[in-house]
This record gives sequence, C-alpha cells and structure tokens, in this order.
Amino acid sequence: MGGEEEETQKLKKIAASSYDYENDPKWSDYWSNILIPPHLSSRSDVVDHYKRKFYKRYIDPDLIVEPMPTSSSSQSTRPPSGPTSSTPNGQARQQRTSGPTTRTTGTSSATSSAPTSLRLDQQTINFSVNAWVFVVAVLAVFPLVPRSLSDRAYKLALIGTACSSLYSLYSSYGKPRAWNLQAVQVWFQSVIATKDFIYFVYCLPFVTSQLTLKFALLPVMCRSVEQIAKFLRSKFSHSSLYRKYLEEPCVWVESNTATLGILSSQAEIGIGFLLIISLVSWQRNIIQTFVYWQLLKLMYHVPVTGSYHQSVWARIGKTVIPLVHRYAPFLDSPISAVQRWWLR
Repeated sequence: MGGEEEETQKLKKIAASSYDYENDPKWSDYWSNILIPPHLSSRSDVVDHYKRKFYKRYIDPDLIVEPMPTSSSSQSTRPPSGPTSSTPNGQARQQRTSGPTTRTTGTSSATSSAPTSLRLDQQTINFSVNAWVFVVAVLAVFPLVPRSLSDRAYKLALIGTACSSLYSLYSSYGKPRAWNLQAVQVWFQSVIATKDFIYFVYCLPFVTSQLTLKFALLPVMCRSVEQIAKFLRSKFSHSSLYRKYLEEPCVWVESNTATLGILSSQAEIGIGFLLIISLVSWQRNIIQTFVYWQLLKLMYHVPVTGSYHQSVWARIGKTVIPLVHRYAPFLDSPISAVQRWWLR
C-alpha cells in the first residue's frame, strides 16, 4: 500500500509540474497575494513550491506538499576531529579554535539579518505610500472639500500611486542589465504584464491631463486598500489593536479581491467611454484617449487583469450587440472592425 501511495503522489507531482499556470488567471491572483521577498521570488524552487500549493488548493486536494526546506537547516556544525584535552593547554587550544568560529558566526548572522531588515523597510515604505494615497484619494472625492484642495488631492493620489507602482517594479525586477535596446526590451517584456506596470501607466495620462475625472480614483483606491490589508495582516495579525478594530475589514478585503477586481475593471472601462465623450468638449485630449484605450486593450489580454475585463466586456456585448442589430444595423461593420483590432 505504501508503494502504491508513493507512486500515486509521484504521478500527482508530475501533473502539478506540467500544469499550465501561466494561462490560469487564478494563479496570477494567487501569486500576487503571496508576500515573499524579491530575492526569493526569482528562485525556481520557491516558485515551484507555491505552484504545488496552488495545485493542491484549486486542482487536486489529495496532493501532498512537503514543507519548503530552509537554508539554515542545511548548515551543520562540524565536530572536532581530535580528542579534547583536559589540560590547561588543551583548554587554551580549544578557546583559540573557537574564537574565530564565534566571530564568523556573528558575521554570518549579521549578514543574514541584513536582507530581513531591508525587506521590512521596502514593505513599510510601500505600505506608507499606499496608506497616504488612500487618505488623499478619500479627501479628493469627499463632497465637502473645497474645489482647489480636492483637485490637488486628486493629482497627489495619482502621483503617489505612480510612485508606489514604480517602486514596487524596481524592488521586484530591478533595472535593465544595460542601457541598450536589447536589454531594455528584455526588461520591458518581463514587467509589461504586471499589475504595478499597468497602474503606473494608468496614472500617467491623468496626471498630465487638464481633464479631472474623480471617477478615475476608484481603481486607485481599490489597489491601495488591497495593499494596506495585505500588509496589516502579515505584520500586525498578533496585535490586540488589530484584532479588535482592523481584522474584520482586512479579512473582508482579502476574501473579496475578485469583487474589487471586477469593480476596478468596470470603472476603468467606464473611464474609457467618458474619455471618448470628452472628445466633443473643450477639454478633449486625443492623445490621452488613444493611450488609455491602448492600456485597456493591454488590460484585456494580460492574465493579471484579463479575467475581470473579459467578464465586463462580455456583459457589455450581451447588452449592446442585440440593440445594434435591431436599431442600428449599419454599425455592424465598424463594430466588427473594432473587435478585430481589439482581439489582435
């Protein structure tokens, strides 16, 4: 029986390793919600471990996932090869031998603790910026705030989100290996499908535009709330203050990430149509509208946001296409041409 169980688990591990994770939108959401340091997220053994955990959770609950080995457990202390003398000279030799070892251990522990403190600093900085963005965004949409202060808070919330996204990109992917076309292109291909890059590009047109759309802050606020809840649950889960006041809203946010994603996608698509309507006003900006619709097309195709946008566009199509066929059949050809460009 033990041999059959071992063989079954071996086949399950092979199936888990051959699963197409990249085309599964749930894997993108699962991986983006895992808090691990950047220097570990690039290791293949760490990624494979979380892929097996994902496969066990969503595909095959019977898969046994072994705990990930730590590097510290692989280091062992070598016993002395010779007998230990009980004489004072032997004790002196033992002290001289253990002296450098102690210093080396202290050095290695200090070295190993340095990445931890650096990692905490990066997460704290990102949390601080996102908390500041959320407060400023709430100030921008609050109806009783004066117009000048509200407009300034609107710009600051977008700038803060762009800076936070750029900082996250730099923390996770660094910079290009060299400043030539090939290296920049390789680096760009690695970041273009990430949520941080999408939100960085999302904020730029609104920061540079004279048109003020407070509705554009809704996706920004959803992103900030997700980042804040993730940080609080990972760092303050044992705090009595957190458990009393913040645990319930943080748990709700983490359990409703799909709802927030759909809400953000609906707002992003609605903003696209508002920009088209603004083309007939004196605040029109053709370049901003073109860039934003290119970004919407990217959001439709990349896995991290594609499932939400495809769901919203499918509902729009079910509502609009029958009305076009019935009342405006002359629009069938233009709509077909736009669909071909959109799906290309």
